[in-house]
Amino acid sequence: MKTLRNFVLLFSGALMLTTACKKENDATSASTTPVKVRMTDAPAAYDQVNVDIIGVEFKVNSETTVNLNVIAGIYNLLDFANGADTLIASADVPSGSLSQVRLILGPNNSVVVDGQPHPLSTPSAMQSGLKLNVHSTLQPGILYELLLDFDANQSIVVTGSGEYQLKPVIRVVTVATSGSIHGNVVTTLALPATISATNGVDTYTTVTDDNGNFLLRGLVAGTYTVTITPEAPFPATTIANVNVTVGNLTELGPIVF
Repeated sequence: MKTLRNFVLLFSGALMLTTACKKENDATSASTTPVKVRMTDAPAAYDQVNVDIIGVEFKVNSETTVNLNVIAGIYNLLDFANGADTLIASADVPSGSLSQVRLILGPNNSVVVDGQPHPLSTPSAMQSGLKLNVHSTLQPGILYELLLDFDANQSIVVTGSGEYQLKPVIRVVTVATSGSIHGNVVTTLALPATISATNGVDTYTTVTDDNGNFLLRGLVAGTYTVTITPEAPFPATTIANVNVTVGNLTELGPIVF
């Protein structure tokens, strides 16, 4: 009888411990948000634009800083144009208000122009990382994907002494709350063409790739006017009333000059 009583006590203790662990795990899961940070770029007039990524941090609930699990390395931004992107960091972070993303770059940044590599220096203010302001809510247990959209053309500055500097121009896009526009300029002699889309408040720009394709992503829902500016002597053309909806790709189709 004593043995049976000891077994019952032991079983009850194990059950209570298992239940407590399950509650603790459930509470942990309910108070965190899985996040993924991806990177993309628009085409640019360089052979390569290489950035050395060594860290990504989130500032959550005004004071908590979270280091994400970063896939460190040197990335050629031009590999991720016109819809391509790459995962650079992920983690489970505390749920709540996300106010800032900090992108930390290493020293091995470079640009290749006409086959010649040049080091990219960074301003001293960027040594601690590039701070990107965000105003988003991280919901418990719901995947949150963030896209860092580089503008390589605007991110590189050539000084009077011929030095190349990296001053990143980046849009932070919440993938789940945006749409995109795609098209193709089929007139070869009109390439490369510059594409801009405006909704009357914001203007987004990109450049066609070698095959005339372009993709504007991370657009808030609304009605846009798209302007395609080709190489001379072709005149610019405008497409009005382009409707963009959340989570969808708006296809403009072939554009002929």
